[in-house]
Amino acid sequence: MSEHANHATGHGHATPAHSDAQPSPATQAINVRLRPLPGLIFASRWLQLPLYLGLIVAQAVYVQHFLMELWHLVEAAFGNQHALQALVESIGYRSDKPVTSLDETVIMLVVLALIDVVMISNLLIMVIVGGFETFVSRMDLQGHPDQPEWLSHVNASVLKVKLAMSIIGISSIHLLKTFINADNYTDRTLIAQTAIHLTFLLSAMAIAYTDKLMS
Repeated sequence: MSEHANHATGHGHATPAHSDAQPSPATQAINVRLRPLPGLIFASRWLQLPLYLGLIVAQAVYVQHFLMELWHLVEAAFGNQHALQALVESIGYRSDKPVTSLDETVIMLVVLALIDVVMISNLLIMVIVGGFETFVSRMDLQGHPDQPEWLSHVNASVLKVKLAMSIIGISSIHLLKTFINADNYTDRTLIAQTAIHLTFLLSAMAIAYTDKLMS
């Protein structure tokens, strides 16, 4: 009878469990309190926010410019002389004969100009998103279906290499536009643009090599 009572008592009174669970790193990070001066210095990273917002405004201006050039191209394709002249002036094209219709050279230069705008826009997005994520604050996009592939492993070194490659791409488009329209440029200009492009290439290679040595 006594053993039965003790057995029942053992089941009736649960021994309080002692939890050894440690707070998660996220909880520990929330509980961290910085001293006033380090806190002020750390918070100063938010001073970059207006700069990134300004780049977003610049992105909107590029979108407006792209749409305007595209609209002029469509109008010129249907014989609008005013739109055609606006395109010719915007690409800096000159010819011995008056340009009265779209030809292959003008179309190619306009399309390259549009590609140039797109590549600069990509560069802006890379600076805005990657720079904010790297230098200001995490955006917690892990698992988001629209997260850019390159953002998952972005850091200051990766961002520098990607920016250098983007600048080379933009320089290539400018150089191609110059050679297509070479009759309107001096030899000195052609040589200078080629030298600048080669400088960009060497700089990108140096950045990539330095990053490889440091990693």
